[in-house]
Amino acid sequence: MSVIETPKRHVTRPRKHTGGRPARAWRWTALSGVALMVLATVHIVAQHFAAHGTGGLRNYHQILHYIANPVTFAIECLFVLALSIHAMLGIRSILRDFDLKPRTARRIEQGLCVLGTVTAVYGIALLSVLASRA
Repeated sequence: MSVIETPKRHVTRPRKHTGGRPARAWRWTALSGVALMVLATVHIVAQHFAAHGTGGLRNYHQILHYIANPVTFAIECLFVLALSIHAMLGIRSILRDFDLKPRTARRIEQGLCVLGTVTAVYGIALLSVLASRA
């Protein structure tokens, strides 16, 4: 009489989730959101509350003088960059909810990357033009 062996089951250990593309996108969204909150607060306070004698609104020449400061210029550039990143990731997240085909999703991500880059470069170029006119 022969005994039939039952196949041994492999015990699988839970895998650690190291994070992939969705995790990276979430981290970038969260990081750019925090940066956006800080930079928007600095922008609003500096533009509207710290502008003495203007009633909260600066005229064109005052803005030129304001943006000519290298620290202000850097902060405003970071603001444009954080805004562009956060906006493109938000649009990406909304479009991913439509459960698109992988090829379509990849093309949309590439298009949003190009659009975000163009937006950030254009915004920083405009800030550079303003700073150069001071």
